[in-house]
Amino acid sequence: MPATISVPQCLVCDTDFEIQDDWERGEITACGACGQEHEVVEKSDATVRVALAPEVEEDWGE
Repeated sequence: MPATISVPQCLVCDTDFEIQDDWERGEITACGACGQEHEVVEKSDATVRVALAPEVEEDWGE
């Protein structure tokens, strides 16, 4: 019997994310319903957790 993966929900509108096989920890993904960006903070065979993505700071990349 295949394991059930805990599907993360948008932290703004509670819509379920469609889990992508190629997601990696630290990746940014947007909610398909409201567009809010989330960061993948944990990904294992049974769990995917997301958090609100950090806002881009003015000095990033300098």
